[in-house]
Amino acid sequence: MILEKVNYPEDLKPLNIEDKKILAEEIRQKIIDTVSETGGHLASNLGVVELTIALHSVFNTPIDKIIWDVGHQTYVHKILTGRKNKLSSLRKLNGISGFPKTNESIYDNFDTGHSSTSISVALGMARARDIKGENNKIIAVIGDGALTGGMALEALNDVGSSNTNMIVILNDNEMSIAKNVGGISMMLSKLRTKSVYVKASVKGKKVISKIPVVGKKVVKFVQKTKRGIKQLVIPKMYFEDIGFRYLGPVDGHSLEKLEEIFNICKEQDGPILVHVLTKKGKGYKPAEANPDIFHSTSKFNKETGEKLNKGSIDYSKVFGEKLVELAKNNKKIVAITASMKDGTGLSEFAKKYPDRFFDVGIAEQHAVGLSAGLAKAGLIPVLPLYSSFIQRAYDQLVHDVAIQNLPVVICADRAGIVGNDGETHQGLLDMAFTNTIPNFNIMAPKDFRELENMLEFAVNLKKPVLIRYPRGSEDIKFTTCEEIKLGKSEVLKEGNEILIIAIGKMVSNAIKVSNILEEQGIYCTVVNARFLKPFDNEKILKYMSKSKKVVTIEDGTIIGGLGSKIEELIVENKLKVDLKKFAYPDMFIKHGNVSEIEKKYGLDVGSIVECLKSQEIKIMKTNY
Repeated sequence: MILEKVNYPEDLKPLNIEDKKILAEEIRQKIIDTVSETGGHLASNLGVVELTIALHSVFNTPIDKIIWDVGHQTYVHKILTGRKNKLSSLRKLNGISGFPKTNESIYDNFDTGHSSTSISVALGMARARDIKGENNKIIAVIGDGALTGGMALEALNDVGSSNTNMIVILNDNEMSIAKNVGGISMMLSKLRTKSVYVKASVKGKKVISKIPVVGKKVVKFVQKTKRGIKQLVIPKMYFEDIGFRYLGPVDGHSLEKLEEIFNICKEQDGPILVHVLTKKGKGYKPAEANPDIFHSTSKFNKETGEKLNKGSIDYSKVFGEKLVELAKNNKKIVAITASMKDGTGLSEFAKKYPDRFFDVGIAEQHAVGLSAGLAKAGLIPVLPLYSSFIQRAYDQLVHDVAIQNLPVVICADRAGIVGNDGETHQGLLDMAFTNTIPNFNIMAPKDFRELENMLEFAVNLKKPVLIRYPRGSEDIKFTTCEEIKLGKSEVLKEGNEILIIAIGKMVSNAIKVSNILEEQGIYCTVVNARFLKPFDNEKILKYMSKSKKVVTIEDGTIIGGLGSKIEELIVENKLKVDLKKFAYPDMFIKHGNVSEIEKKYGLDVGSIVECLKSQEIKIMKTNY
């Protein structure tokens, strides 16, 4: 096997094209073998095998810098940069990350995880190189779906006008997670299909320019003529119009063509954009046929492509089904997605109400702004976003929604710990940062039924709302569910020794903890907070006056969430109670499965019980 001999990019240099083609297939098989066991991002990695081999063959990494947008497509890169034998630990606790990590390898130049950032970062590195007088290549690799992100367009505008030497590789597979939408996608589609447009040879230009007297004039005439033809063949040559030298489209699975065009790039000055056409899921039929399903996958049978852990009903599905039901009777309800229709449970809504469904592409800021406009015009927009992606639209939440107190319903899917994707995808901050925004109402359901009730409550509230819920299924199916009232909590159990206040998915842990403690003679009151904002001060204060030992449990950061809310109450009311907060520490939580992470940070049932069952309960003293 050729792969056995390849550990670092320098091992690629002696290989001929035929050897590299064999290597590409061996890498594909290794990725399929690994991801079928670990889960992960399959389709995107299978699509960039030749592209990654060509980049590391032609450029001098790590001196030359490659910045991977999003970064979920870097498994091939990791195999070629010293981590081949660690691939089996991919996305596992203490294993290698599914994304670039600078603390993992000198070949990982920037920690990425969210879309549309690479061009900005690469430009920053290129400008720093120039200031320091260094001489290396800076390459940003970005997908066509990521170009719908405003940050990418802002960066393209800056790069094009800067005349800075850097290369943007546009990996065009016609998909992000779902099928791409919008004007950028339409423009790229035109570029793909205009086969009569062929880039003039750089070598030919050099030869002609050396002809005495007339050489440079001929080059200028040819360039002018060629540009006129391009404008006829490909209207609105966007990239060249804003200052890039456009090369392509090139077959992203032809190592010969990729290496040829990358070698041309090395000889050019100024901003260059290379348009590479790839196929998501290349080389594995199930992924080629269903690239959206195999974008991020759990373990699967590599022979058939069938998932080993067939998904049960989850919060996203419950949300989607309830929204369809509500929209049937309320024509004002509209739904928006940022290229995450399937992941957020909106597929059925899109089918039943296409006129009231809007996919804006990877553009969370625009999604929130659009929702504000819809709300201002009298509609009820519902926007589900993964919790960690809501961060990208913080200004719009404040400026466009909250200041005007508009009835926009933001649903924070994948709130709390999501696990294997690590720091960039953990949904730990949504409560903390929306808690600081005036006019926002924040709630979290303890189970599926409460999510349905909260969604119905939210679309009728006529105020800005954030509903947060976790990835996956409900833990306990509670038998009772009081009517949702603004800012009102729910008492699930009463005892006289410890007051446990929990929110969202952690309510089930609170009940389990109380049941175990009760068996040992320690009786607890358990309160389902339901709302972080407005908070049920009156009821919570009443129960704190009865029990001098107070515990909070939440799947968010320890700063700015439920625990902080209780601390504020204690201080403001000068209470003498002992308080213990169970939450994630003020740090970014790395990858691993959810149960492992909960145990590591003391948020699993067993760890909480061990902490509380002793007569010497380890609770922070807060005597004010």
